[in-house]
Amino acid sequence: MFCKVPTPIASIFGLSTRTPPPSPDEVAAGEQLKLIGTHDGVFHCDEVLACALLRLLPEYESAAVIRSRNPAYLDKAHTVVDVGGVYDAAARRFDHHQAGFADVLGGGFETKLSSAGLVYKHYGRRVIETIVGPQAAAAAIDVMYKKIYQSFVEAIDGIDNGIEVADGPLRYKVYTQLSGRVGQMNPRWNQEQSPGQSNAAFKRAMRLAGEEFVSSVVDLWDSWWPAREIVKLAYGNRHNVHSSGQIVLLERFCPWASHLFDIEQQQQQQQQQGGSSSVPPVVYVIYADVKGSWRVHAVAEEEGSFTSRKALPEQWRGLGDEELSRVMGIEGGVFVHGTGFIGGHATKEGAMKMAEKALAA
Repeated sequence: MFCKVPTPIASIFGLSTRTPPPSPDEVAAGEQLKLIGTHDGVFHCDEVLACALLRLLPEYESAAVIRSRNPAYLDKAHTVVDVGGVYDAAARRFDHHQAGFADVLGGGFETKLSSAGLVYKHYGRRVIETIVGPQAAAAAIDVMYKKIYQSFVEAIDGIDNGIEVADGPLRYKVYTQLSGRVGQMNPRWNQEQSPGQSNAAFKRAMRLAGEEFVSSVVDLWDSWWPAREIVKLAYGNRHNVHSSGQIVLLERFCPWASHLFDIEQQQQQQQQQGGSSSVPPVVYVIYADVKGSWRVHAVAEEEGSFTSRKALPEQWRGLGDEELSRVMGIEGGVFVHGTGFIGGHATKEGAMKMAEKALAA
């Protein structure tokens, strides 16, 4: 199940950008050299990641990156990102600055794409498959493709396009702060501003972005994805756990939250299509912790929210051990967090009683 990161990935971000850019004669051979063109000067996370994503593909593994705004170079480059004023996937041109550009990934995502999102839109599935290996089923790649966009790429698109994360409901979620860290890798105002220094910094930034992208994919594939079937089975069994169907029991901890939200959304869509009434949401998830005690976790209103659908009762919050057991009327209580989003009990049976009492409160 675990993916082995292909050997080239560990070294491809060490390849240098071209300083100075190659001669026009060299650029004329761009189809063979697989030159990737982007703009020079101050760099941003979107073109850094776009170049890194391309370099993860076998056909771009040895590609050189040229940084210039000179059309003589860019017109002959095999692939151009974040410069040139053209979006044409067939011609491998991926800019987003031109008037009228408003493309989004689709599939529920509404954030305007940057050059990173454009490259991801057309090459993302192949990049993921290159990292996790050809054994991955197409359905798994599709789920990973959406999850990686949501958790890694979308914020880079939003930030580069100047889209506020929120002035009400969140437009996208920021998980990595990669855009800010890449921006800080540009030479400072009082440092040498030569093309050589800028290109060296770009190379370091590309390595950072590429390695973090690979790490994110590997973590999701090796840890997050295997939990999906576990959560799906537990969700299907929820009415056997409690008649309300609002308590899910996991025999061991796994990363459950985003899977649960996905499964609930799919269930709601199926119910609506069939004309059935809506399904009551899951309120509590019970699971064993690493020390052998049990947790009662109040499900958030939505993924990433700190507000619970139904927090544990206020009179339990901040209490522990004997005092908690006395107030709950359930022996074996361990703790309840001050906000009520999670509590603990020594046994599975006790955790179930906590969830049942909280649900009825």
